[in-house]
Amino acid sequence: MRVCILIFFLLFALTSFAQKQEVQKTIELFFEGFHQKDSIKIKSVCLDKMILQSISENALKGNKLSEETAKEFYKSISSIPSTMKFHEKILSYNIQIDGAMAHVWTPYEFYINEKLSHSGVNAFTLFKEKDSWKIIYLIDTRRK
Repeated sequence: MRVCILIFFLLFALTSFAQKQEVQKTIELFFEGFHQKDSIKIKSVCLDKMILQSISENALKGNKLSEETAKEFYKSISSIPSTMKFHEKILSYNIQIDGAMAHVWTPYEFYINEKLSHSGVNAFTLFKEKDSWKIIYLIDTRRK
């Protein structure tokens, strides 16, 4: 009996780990497309009606919430000048899954031309559609 219980918990842990890997791979593909300025790659891991929001934190001016449509986001990615070098360095992944929904918390540092521009955290919400995870919501904070 103890062996059966042990096997059950082992299989459960392996399944959970595999799902977290799938979710993380989705976020990694998003950032591959982002760094390559490839809106088609980004779209491959996002739902068409994805919601994008940002919170800019400023001690003097106060906090500001802004929204962007998925269409505006894709257009802004493809219009980044080829001379601009940028990189969003993900510091860690905190992944939580419940059935067909996942939430991913990713602290980051954003560099433009190898100089730190700002930092913050991304919060992704994903939906498992058939056999793949799709980003349905992305909100981030930005601090200088």
